[in-house]
Amino acid sequence: MTSAKYDVLGIGNAIFDVLVQTDDGFLTGHGMTKGGMALIDEARAASIYRDMGPATEMSGGSAANTIVGIANLGARAAYVGKIKDDQIGRLYAHDIRAAGVAFETAPAPGGPATGCSYILVTPDGERTMNTYLGAAQDLTPADIDEAQVAASAILYLEGYLWDPASAKEAFVKASTIAHGAGRQVALTMSDSFCVDRYRDEFLGLMRNGTADLIFANEAELRSLYQTPDFDSALTQLRNDVKLGIVTRSEKGCVVASSEGVISVPAFPIQKLVDTTGAGDLFAAGFLFGLVRGAGYEKAGMLGGLAAAEVIQHIGARPQTSLKELAQKHGLPV
Repeated sequence: MTSAKYDVLGIGNAIFDVLVQTDDGFLTGHGMTKGGMALIDEARAASIYRDMGPATEMSGGSAANTIVGIANLGARAAYVGKIKDDQIGRLYAHDIRAAGVAFETAPAPGGPATGCSYILVTPDGERTMNTYLGAAQDLTPADIDEAQVAASAILYLEGYLWDPASAKEAFVKASTIAHGAGRQVALTMSDSFCVDRYRDEFLGLMRNGTADLIFANEAELRSLYQTPDFDSALTQLRNDVKLGIVTRSEKGCVVASSEGVISVPAFPIQKLVDTTGAGDLFAAGFLFGLVRGAGYEKAGMLGGLAAAEVIQHIGARPQTSLKELAQKHGLPV
């Protein structure tokens, strides 16, 4: 196996995040369910954007957040996600590259606009999300660069993208290339609604060896195995995949493999501000630990550290250097 050019390559929905602080009246006026996540069309996206106040804008999407976290820790990271050649698409590409991530996916010349998520934060810290998937859903096998996948130590796949048929084909193509090059493939379950829709397909990806590592939270794990009992779900997970990493909020995480189960406590925090991105950044820390050969326990601690940093401020991107934080806590970088 040749040495890797990239430590981790992520594939996911390229979504431009637009965060704005607003009040309940704005939500009511636009017929939004507070705290919910709604998929919207391009016209509704335009009307929300027109009416909202000053915003914080950044490249986003679940796997993209993970990949930015990995780059922030000092690893070599790359990302594949579909944007359109429009104003927001160009902002997306510039922003993710500025975060130290290699991003070479060719933008679509036509078709739907670049995907956006309008995230409205009310004074109580509650977030209401309106997501227009747009061009993100048009990822195809042609967007997968064989040389780039083969040169990445770990391939990280976002469960949210397991919706469109062409994206599924892109996933399987990338996984086949990665395994052919002796690399590892990780899959994040993304959301319990995702698991409800694609339970059998996700289990198939695990059991047929398409995915070597699985990231899930407790709700996703219980949904996957349709049981309220955490321990029996964990036992099944150990039988189905080489490595399963399950996050448990303030209880930390468990790392399950054929050798056994390791529990890692959560990192203490001063104040919970916004849980968005917690799972994405946990995955960043864990994968970073894995490629650095830190062992499962230290990898879990790095994941907990990255998650703790991101939940103490608004937004799903680190605001302090995760590398410096890890050094401060004596964790391997």
